[in-house]
Amino acid sequence: MTDTTQTIGNDWKSIVARYQRSDTRRSIMQMITTLAPLAAMMVAMYWSLALPYWVTLLLALPAAGLLVRTFIIMHDCAHGSFFRSKRANSIVGWITGVLTLTPFAQWRHSHALHHASSGDLARRGNGDVDTLTVREYTSRSRWGRFRYRLRRNPFILFGIGPLYFIIDNRIPPKGSSLSDKETQGVWTTNLALAAIIVGVSFWLGWRVVLLTYLPAMYIAAAVGIWLFYVQHQFEDTYWKDHEEWDYATAAIRGSSYFRLPKVLDWFTGSIGLHHVHHLGPRIPNYRLQQVHDDNPMFHEVTTLTLLSSLRTLRLALWDEGREELVTFGEAKRRWATRDRGTEALLSA
Repeated sequence: MTDTTQTIGNDWKSIVARYQRSDTRRSIMQMITTLAPLAAMMVAMYWSLALPYWVTLLLALPAAGLLVRTFIIMHDCAHGSFFRSKRANSIVGWITGVLTLTPFAQWRHSHALHHASSGDLARRGNGDVDTLTVREYTSRSRWGRFRYRLRRNPFILFGIGPLYFIIDNRIPPKGSSLSDKETQGVWTTNLALAAIIVGVSFWLGWRVVLLTYLPAMYIAAAVGIWLFYVQHQFEDTYWKDHEEWDYATAAIRGSSYFRLPKVLDWFTGSIGLHHVHHLGPRIPNYRLQQVHDDNPMFHEVTTLTLLSSLRTLRLALWDEGREELVTFGEAKRRWATRDRGTEALLSA
């Protein structure tokens, strides 16, 4: 990879600014082509309950894809990029947040922190996957290392993670008060969800909610976690101490281009072009591909495919010396080699 700082240049802000405009017609059309099929798919899943349940679970796959696409609309509204009107972004963001079990105001706040600190070792924990350096990991107790390995285990990340996402979004931020917009957003979202669930349960029965929407939402949440994981967790990603951290370099080097087949790119709202999104978060999702294609500075990035992305599952620790993510095994070998070298120097 070339020197990313030189590749970006000093005019990246003016380049990004050219695309930071929403197209109301395209935004409304995206809502129609997402929410109408989602409603139709929910109806189809309800009707399929008269058939063997595996048919319903098969239908849950495209339904989950549409929920991911709904989440992307909420995501754009959070960045103020889906509509020109702040009020329209807030209303549509809240509605799509309810549909995806996500309190819009709270998520908008935490996601803004993620963008402002991604790749900064001193500001970890803002919406990113928990990542320790090799030094931090080896300095922990055996119990501390076990807990970290457990959190990084794929079964926990993508199996238990979706349930954690659903439950955690029902709880206001720690230390918040009822007057905070984020807290109010959590409770209004919870009340809306409770009303919908109770209403549908009285109308069609609680089993309909449990057997249709829940599996679709679980799959969607797992896909969302996977997308977020591969977009920042790859071998030559970017982590720096705060004094050396640079926003533009973190956006390009610390975000992958997850190149997906066209149908999956549609379901995921082109969020695989994550390097473009992180540099220009106010660019609507339907312009990301054009921005990437038009500007060579976006071409010198880490590109992942569905197959190559699977290899990132083994990466777990940031090696500050080599500036790369490594596996637990690699970290153990390198740390042992370093210790042997230190012992040799001391005994010389």
